[in-house]
Amino acid sequence: MPRVVTFHYTLRDPAGQMLDTSAGGEPIMFLEGAGQIIDGLDEQLRGEPAGRKTTVRVPAEKAYGRHDPAQVQRVPRSALPVDGGLKIGDVFQAGADRHSPVVKVVALEGDTVLLDANHPLAGVDLSFEVEIVAAREATADELRHGHAHGPAGCES
Repeated sequence: MPRVVTFHYTLRDPAGQMLDTSAGGEPIMFLEGAGQIIDGLDEQLRGEPAGRKTTVRVPAEKAYGRHDPAQVQRVPRSALPVDGGLKIGDVFQAGADRHSPVVKVVALEGDTVLLDANHPLAGVDLSFEVEIVAAREATADELRHGHAHGPAGCES
């Protein structure tokens, strides 16, 4: 039976640099196997009891995938939905649709812009310091809806 797991985390890159943390904020709650967190972390937290503190290493393939060169493309500057100047490192949504990819400007070449649509952590092996705050069996409603419900019930 899938569980709902609530946990705090600190995310680090291979050099040990902290990239993100839930410390000082609300813990993360997810339904096992529902795709709410990266696969490698979901898989390694399964069956872990509340109160457990552990370090979980997630290879890039089970996190945000390998860097895909096909996601790097040259685009005419005139085709971009951005007003004003662009600079290397700028990040924006490539279209008006909320499902349009988020891209990063990696080079400016005259009237052409080189954009990278890979996730910023693609190709990076990750390390999570995790403390499991709570773990319980998922309810029938959570299983039917495909996500964990907070104390107030379904919020979506």
